[in-house]
Parts: sequence; C-alpha cells; structure tokens
Amino acid sequence: MTDRILGDPKNFPHPVKLIGRVINFWQKILFTDKNSFTRGLALCVLTLCTAGLFVFALLYVSKNNFFVQVYLIYSALAWRDLKDETEEIFFALLKNNLDEARKFLSFVVGRDTEKLNAAEITCAVIETISENSIDGIISVIFFAALGNFFFGSYGMILSVWLFKAVSTLDSMIGYESYEKFGFASAKLDDVLNFIPARLGGFIIVMSGRNFFRALKIFLHDRKKHKSPNSAHGESAFAGALNIKLGGGAFYGGIFEPRPFINENAREPEIFDIVRAWNLLDISCALFAVLMIILEI
Repeated sequence: MTDRILGDPKNFPHPVKLIGRVINFWQKILFTDKNSFTRGLALCVLTLCTAGLFVFALLYVSKNNFFVQVYLIYSALAWRDLKDETEEIFFALLKNNLDEARKFLSFVVGRDTEKLNAAEITCAVIETISENSIDGIISVIFFAALGNFFFGSYGMILSVWLFKAVSTLDSMIGYESYEKFGFASAKLDDVLNFIPARLGGFIIVMSGRNFFRALKIFLHDRKKHKSPNSAHGESAFAGALNIKLGGGAFYGGIFEPRPFINENAREPEIFDIVRAWNLLDISCALFAVLMIILEI
C-alpha cells in the first residue's frame, strides 16, 4: 500500500527512467535501417541482463536491506501515479476546461486528443485506468508473489524489475512503431501479461457492485482488442460500471477502428472516473491480499 499512499518521490531517480536509458544505450548500438528481428531480440536480452544485474548488485551491496526492497517494489507500481495523472484530467473536466483536459490527457495516452469532446475524454481516461490496472499494478503484484514464492526476497525484486524492463521495452520499441525490431519485446510483454490479465479481470469483476453483469460483459468482450490482454481490464471495468468503452480513435491523424465494449450501455460521464478510481483501489487491494494469502 506504500505506493498507493505516497506515490513516487519527485525529483528522485526513478528505476523505470534508468531502464529507459539502458534501452536507449543498446538501441543506439543495435538499431539499423534493416529493422532486424534478430537485433531486436538481442536488444531485449541485453536490456533484461543489464537490468537484472543492476538490481541484483543493488540488493547485494545493500545486503538486501528492507527499505531498499520496499522502495524497489513500490516504485514498480503505478497505483498512485495512475490516480494523480488522471486526477488532473478529471478536475479540468469539472471546470469544463476541455483544452486543459485534452492537454493533460495527451500526457497519458497515444491517441490524438485535440478534438475530443468531454465524453470522449472521459472514455479515454477510464480506458487508461482499466488497462493500466493490469500491466501497471496487478501484473507487478503477480510477479512479486511469484518471485517470492520460488526464490525469496531476491527473486521477488528481480522478477518484478525484469517484468518492468519488458514493459518498458514494449512501450518504447513495440512492434507497431518498430516492426520487426520491436517484435520480440512486444510479444514477450504479451506473454508475461497473459495470466495477470485474466486473473485481474476476474478480480475486477468481483470488486464491482454488479457481479453478474460485470462477469457477462467480461466473458463476452474481453477479446475485443488487437492485443490479447488489453480488453480484459477494459471489459471488466465496463461491465462493473455499466458503461460503453472502445469504439476506436485517431492516431497521428488516422482513425483506427475498434469494437465497442459493452456496446449497449450508456456513455461514460465525468463522475464515472471517480467510480473507476474506487474500483481500481478495491480490485488491486483485493488482488494483493489474495496473493499474500496464497504465499502463506
């Protein structure tokens, strides 16, 4: 819960930024105009090795210090940051300041935001919360529990930060932008999120007020995305909040169609963002408790 309460300290070197620098370092060496899958795979392997060695060295030098462990775990979670980033958009919408809301939204999504109306901005915010509830929080908790179960505290920290390295690789060089060069990173990210996305979807369903409606939408719409994992969180949130998500968006001026999730429901309203925050808190806390119980 440390991350949920404190968030990440400002003006402090965040480990994800360090991973980004590692990726940039290896990318400058390996990337060429040939856009090779082999070179992209090498980038993935070298990044994971570098991140793993750095984390192991930090734990070793600190003698596996408890406070170092706590920092490395909670800095891997995007729980508080996700709330803070979307909160700025929420308050801009409350003031009916769409220009400000679009600006803040552009910091957290890849779609074009310049022409979005209030309903479209709200939909994008809730989609961001629902998708990041999986890869930014639930997957991290899952790999922390998995690593701790098999290898103890060293394994817990290492597995979390190897997962975060893959997630950062996917964000920076995913194959949609880099084609063959980013293919290995993107596919490895899909593989690692496969189980957490499905577990997380069910946890979100159980955390909402209408279990049967949420379960119905989750089972029906969880595959309505080109990513094998992204719609699991979205469909669970859409069902639990009884709102319509999806429907496509503009990226770089080009419209990319996407099926609606919970198509026959109402469009999101501003205070659905608050309901989404509450659902996020309950589901992630419930998942953390479940993982702790399974560890005992």
